[in-house]
Amino acid sequence: MSGQHVSMEFETMRAALADVVAIPVTPFAEDGSVDTATHRALLRRLLDGGVRTLTPNGNTGEFYALTPEERRALTEITVEEAGERAAVLVGVGHDVPTAVGAARHARAAGAHMVMVHQPVHPYVSESGWVDYHRAIAEAVPELGVVPYIRNPRLGGDRLAELAADCPNVIGVKYAVPDAARFAGFARDAGLDRFVWVAGLAEPYAPAYFASGATGFTSGLVNVSPALSLEMLGALRAGDYPGAMKVWERIRRFEELRAANASADNVTVVKEALASLGLCRRDIRPPSRELPESERAEVATIAAGWPI
Repeated sequence: MSGQHVSMEFETMRAALADVVAIPVTPFAEDGSVDTATHRALLRRLLDGGVRTLTPNGNTGEFYALTPEERRALTEITVEEAGERAAVLVGVGHDVPTAVGAARHARAAGAHMVMVHQPVHPYVSESGWVDYHRAIAEAVPELGVVPYIRNPRLGGDRLAELAADCPNVIGVKYAVPDAARFAGFARDAGLDRFVWVAGLAEPYAPAYFASGATGFTSGLVNVSPALSLEMLGALRAGDYPGAMKVWERIRRFEELRAANASADNVTVVKEALASLGLCRRDIRPPSRELPESERAEVATIAAGWPI
């Protein structure tokens, strides 16, 4: 692959990140297995709703509760359903060999990019963070690589160091809940070098867009693609009052997801989908199903939203 071709491909990938980056749920059947037929139907619903970037094996997809075989299958299904309609950004992680193996599988399956989940090792040094991501990025030079940053202690200069070695590190999913820290981090790393994706979804998107983000991740989009795309359109137009009107509509839903250190982050999304008859509410430990006392509120919210 020529350098010019790679550059053109990366520009296409960068455009895909400057969008609503949907994190699909992983529906489960009654026996606990992945319900692939329902998963395909949910993906088609997202695509028909206008979503153009899909992230299989993200946190809303219960990445850490899936087996390696399930993660590979979800990658393949997502690529098949996306076809030419959407870019696919595959979540990878765990130890370096596992992450590299998943990234290479994503490449073989036809995915465009990989998102590297935060290292789960209890002892993470800044230089070790660079080494971890470099090993993955160098293993798949043709793919766009997007670090998922949740560590508030990581400095932007470390990301710049990684990018100097790895031109395929093209975007960042920034998920530290601090808009001022994000603004400084992005400028220390290189504001124009990366596509900055607001990794804490719609609730933080307006503040992060004001500081340089051009895309945001979303779990809510599983329920209402229209609302997520409405917020994106407002933010792209610089219409912050319009974006905040959407923010107000989704506020309670996102507060329920964020409660108790986000214990019900995925649970609430699946409950909303279950209330609409789109999938079962089943969720794997260490998450839990929503208590019956809280289900009616979620159903009422979801029923009032556009598709």
